[in-house]
Amino acid sequence: PPRLGDSYGVLPRPCRALVLLNPQSGAGRALEDFQAVVQPMLAEADIATTVFITERPHHAHEKVRDEDLSQWDTLVVMAGDGLLYEVVNGLMERPDWEDIMKKPLCILPGGSGNALAASINHYAGNDHVAKKKLLTNCAFILCKGLHTQMDLVSLSTASGKRLFSFLGFGWGFISDVDIDSEKYRRLGNARFTLGTLQCLAKLRVYQGRLSYLPAVPEQGTAPAPRDSHAPVTNGQAGRILPPAGTEAAGALPADSLLVPLCQPVPTHWTVVPEEEFVTVYAIYQSHLGTNLLMAPAARLHDGCIHLFYLKAGISRVALLKLFLAMGRGTHLDLNCPHLRYVPVRAFRLEPRAAAGIMTVDGEVLACEPVQG
Repeated sequence: PPRLGDSYGVLPRPCRALVLLNPQSGAGRALEDFQAVVQPMLAEADIATTVFITERPHHAHEKVRDEDLSQWDTLVVMAGDGLLYEVVNGLMERPDWEDIMKKPLCILPGGSGNALAASINHYAGNDHVAKKKLLTNCAFILCKGLHTQMDLVSLSTASGKRLFSFLGFGWGFISDVDIDSEKYRRLGNARFTLGTLQCLAKLRVYQGRLSYLPAVPEQGTAPAPRDSHAPVTNGQAGRILPPAGTEAAGALPADSLLVPLCQPVPTHWTVVPEEEFVTVYAIYQSHLGTNLLMAPAARLHDGCIHLFYLKAGISRVALLKLFLAMGRGTHLDLNCPHLRYVPVRAFRLEPRAAAGIMTVDGEVLACEPVQG
């Protein structure tokens, strides 16, 4: 059931949908699942579809970046989270990104991870399900035409990349599992279980500095100074208005909470005293995978980054226990002394060396300082 304060839009009837489908995603069954499960439901709901089948990486990115999308009421992604990441970043590269990002996006789980689909199913109040049942639930939400707002996180890297992320940013153990298990993608969701066991065997420690702006002031810290140049908001949560005349039309939104990576973080930020980590993961949805309820408190539009970090020194047994508990979302109840969780509005991670894989929404990034 919608929570108070959530406003829902409804797609028009009849409705025209552009479906971007990756036939290779997950176990390679996305196209047949779409035709067997989804298409009949959409036909019944008066949703006309144009199916665009991606043939290579970045194919969807280029299509949504360059094409006139005005003939469609919604863009539907039938794949894993990686294709939606391409679509979001393709849309954000358009000169008219501000208008086009108002067009509803829909995710239908066709990959092996399907974290956003699992999260939306959870927010909708549905029971925890996977595979065909999750696909049916998500297709049903599309048939009903309900849409609401979702936060994106703006990430900047030391080499000057600007990326937009809907799911999470990770470094260390969790990212290693995600990428190392790629070779088992035909196993579907089981690939992550196998990957976890393999990465547990060669447990590594990563060195770096983690800093963040807490969402609520932490005990024992001074309240954030009220800067005279604090961002002016126009009454809509999170819509930050730049000083008049400073942003050209089509310019990307300003990262008002961040200072450049070459400067130290602002004094009202928290710098984590430890510098050795097993993993750092900043997630903005509830689920990290179909069977991983990582941030039970997360909502689609909560203006919050749920930051988890695991300090070095944890045993393999304790780490495995955490992962098993995460299936039910009870990992924080274990009170593991190595695990920290803090809701933040911004974060920065500065690896000491270019060691380990960084991921954004499950896609690989070069290991370098990054903030969001």
